[in-house]
Amino acid sequence: MTEPESAPTVDVHAHLLLPEVEEAVAGEPGLAEARALDARRNGPAALAVSGPMVGTRVPRLTDVTVRLAAMDAQGVDIQLVSPSPSHYHYWAGPELARKVCRLASEGTAAHCAKAPDRLLGLGLVPLQHPDLAVELLDHALEQGLKGVEISSHAPGRELSDPAYEPLWTRAEQSGALVLLHPFGCTLDERLDQWYLSNTVGQPTENAVALSHLIFSGVLDRHPDLKLVAAHGGGYLPTHIGRSDHAWRVRPDARGCAREPSSYLKQLYVDSLVHDPQVLRALVAACGADRVLLGSDFPFDMGTEEPLAALRAADLPDPDFHAVRGANASALLDLA
Repeated sequence: MTEPESAPTVDVHAHLLLPEVEEAVAGEPGLAEARALDARRNGPAALAVSGPMVGTRVPRLTDVTVRLAAMDAQGVDIQLVSPSPSHYHYWAGPELARKVCRLASEGTAAHCAKAPDRLLGLGLVPLQHPDLAVELLDHALEQGLKGVEISSHAPGRELSDPAYEPLWTRAEQSGALVLLHPFGCTLDERLDQWYLSNTVGQPTENAVALSHLIFSGVLDRHPDLKLVAAHGGGYLPTHIGRSDHAWRVRPDARGCAREPSSYLKQLYVDSLVHDPQVLRALVAACGADRVLLGSDFPFDMGTEEPLAALRAADLPDPDFHAVRGANASALLDLA
């Protein structure tokens, strides 16, 4: 077993832009409506900032040489690369959704193959079509990817929906990693100013999605599911006491076998919480063996210096090295 101090530094939250995915959906019915919804949810000020922000980062999102240079500057040895959540396109019908997910997985695999000793990847599955999810998870794994990335919900479906049972079963059996990364927030126009759609919306979506997985018994039925929640799992891990209290006093909150906080030991979360005190609380809530280094590379709501952010939490050395890379090395079966 690799000693924590000698493990590589592994960033599990890094993104990729795939022009072939956007070319596949261009002009398709439903795209304009989806973009209009996104515009309403974010508001004009956010859109005016986000477009140029992404534009300046396109080389880091598409060019492996530029990505590797940025990783070197950050002190990151290995990235787990996932498609930009803007590629989910959960509005797409079955055949287009299959095409989007296949292109995303194949494109991610091709990107990572240019630096296989430093880049690992995740594909996509279409949550809007649960009957296709296992097929496309298998397709991602066939490309040599480590698993798939999903959002916090699909239109009309929460992650507690029984239709997803085959997906959880297959992911658990295959050892595939599932990265939970929200895109958009169903609080809609209430968050259309001051970038609340992201600052409040993303951690809210994480908390709701994880609560569905916990309270519905998904994690009871699939104890070996490798689930990683981005953004530190949102609000849930550090506010889990309220969920525990509800479980104890409310019979309608008894869908799971144990207190909700106990399931944090079955989950993984990344370290991207932007506050050293919150990161210490996250490690205390989940356990030092369940927190993974994450940067949200290369977007502005990420961190340019993930190791510095981790050091600022002033964790004990064994915990620091566990989060820095030892946990991810074990989870991803790195030699």
